[in-house]
Amino acid sequence: MTENFWKDKYPAGVPAEIDPDQFANVQAVLKLSCERFADKPAFSNLGKTITYGELYELSGQFAAYLQKYTDLKPGDRIAVQMPNVLQYPVVVFGALRAGLIVVNTNPLYTAREMEHQFNDSGAKALVCLANMAHLAEQVLPKTGIKHVVVTEVGDLLPTFKRLLVNAVVKHVKKMVPSYHLPQAVKFTEALAKGRGQRVVEASPQSGDVAVLQYTGGTTGVAKGAMLTHRNLVANMLQCKALMGTNFNEGCEVLITPLPLYHIYAFTFHCMAMMLIGGHNILITNPRDLPAMVKELAKWRFTGFVGLNTLFVALCNNEDFRKLDFSSLKATFSGGMALQLATAERWREVTGCGICEGYGMTETSPVVSVNPFQNIQVGTIGIPVPSTLCKVVDEEGNDLPQGSIGELCVKGPQVMKGYWQRPEATAEVLDADGWLKTGDIAVIQDDGYLRIVDRKKDMILVSGFNVYPNELEDVLATLPGVLQCAAIGVPDEKSGEAIKVFVVVKPGASLTKEQVLQHMHDNVTGYKRPKYVEFRDSLPTTNVGKILRRELRDEELRRLGKK
Repeated sequence: MTENFWKDKYPAGVPAEIDPDQFANVQAVLKLSCERFADKPAFSNLGKTITYGELYELSGQFAAYLQKYTDLKPGDRIAVQMPNVLQYPVVVFGALRAGLIVVNTNPLYTAREMEHQFNDSGAKALVCLANMAHLAEQVLPKTGIKHVVVTEVGDLLPTFKRLLVNAVVKHVKKMVPSYHLPQAVKFTEALAKGRGQRVVEASPQSGDVAVLQYTGGTTGVAKGAMLTHRNLVANMLQCKALMGTNFNEGCEVLITPLPLYHIYAFTFHCMAMMLIGGHNILITNPRDLPAMVKELAKWRFTGFVGLNTLFVALCNNEDFRKLDFSSLKATFSGGMALQLATAERWREVTGCGICEGYGMTETSPVVSVNPFQNIQVGTIGIPVPSTLCKVVDEEGNDLPQGSIGELCVKGPQVMKGYWQRPEATAEVLDADGWLKTGDIAVIQDDGYLRIVDRKKDMILVSGFNVYPNELEDVLATLPGVLQCAAIGVPDEKSGEAIKVFVVVKPGASLTKEQVLQHMHDNVTGYKRPKYVEFRDSLPTTNVGKILRRELRDEELRRLGKK
């Protein structure tokens, strides 16, 4: 599509272009917002709220600690492994102010997954929650990490409540396995050391990498998408532009149940909301629906960010349906396909429509969003400003309007490339800046995009990408496995669930329980299979490549969906 195609597709008041060079780097946005909204609440969690002014002060203390008490230099990587707690934005913005590159790490990762990410990124520092420090103890000797900061859930709460919460988490709920990390510094000590110290504010160029966000990309092992300061600044400006005048600066209250380490929540809550002085209500454990609903009841929230599975669970919760939704004016969905029935049920319960969008880790992540003014359920909306989309055939040739083909994206939010993987970068990013998404789509005459299918074999479990290659590599290490394959099958709760097929070696024996236990020990929760099927053989090509598509088609026929 040409640039002019979308010029007249945007609602009144929404610009077709943004200036990705309006800010030199993320720190410039942070400084401006923390000055403009100094007294406005930025993040709340466990009954504690920090303002933008306090966020700047605390992140400065952490930045000063990194600069004065470690040998970390600008450009070094720091892994951040935390759920949604107040420490997360403090650490991320502190690291950026010190000139470090943030490596977002899933706190549910197994030791194997942590080791790969830490080594691949070349991380020299780690900030983690005490709850997973026992895994760090196993992994660190195999990595180049020299500096470790450990935090507990309640570390930014008032003294008495901090001691109480941390004691309950550790001794009553027993959620902190014992660990021995003599080199680790407590987060509270790091802040104390940085307090009163001068921060030498880093001034990275717009094209410098700010975040390494790990993803399987369109294929294979997890790779670090290099997201630059310009990428992130562009995407926050794009999100703000498409929100138009619906969101008022310094006034919005956003519910934040999705994990900040995931690129969707990271950009929306830590970046775009910072730009407008939004107040983010951090939900540490959204799986605990009763506790989450109890928290929601405390706020007159104006925005909600989630995905299909969460919307379904909440609408089925009696206490949630009793909440006051009179202030709710925007609900955003991403990460996985929004089902029509879910969108209708959400509007019925809350009175608010859901704006579905589309994005990828490689696009920082937002590519398109349904504008408030004209939501088309079943589509992923229109491209955010300064973004071009097209569809191509198998040979990469541009297809005419209304054709179905692979969606390609071009814009200032498209990643620099994959960290230290030029070949993988070249597979998805051409010389003109077009990124192949691996998704099959159609561009409607009105400019709205609709995803038809996925080109690759990626499985989408509750908004998280799961890559069959990784699962099969892990499963193949189980003694007795001759062949294996992993596919996604429809699941009402998570969108897709994982099913693995196993061919057992002659003379060996395996049980379903052994397979599930092996996967439990080696991959994080959302990557674990729900179903196991043993077979005498698997369908393959004439060169022996397993045909996952054939297995998927069999499952769909069995379920009556094809």
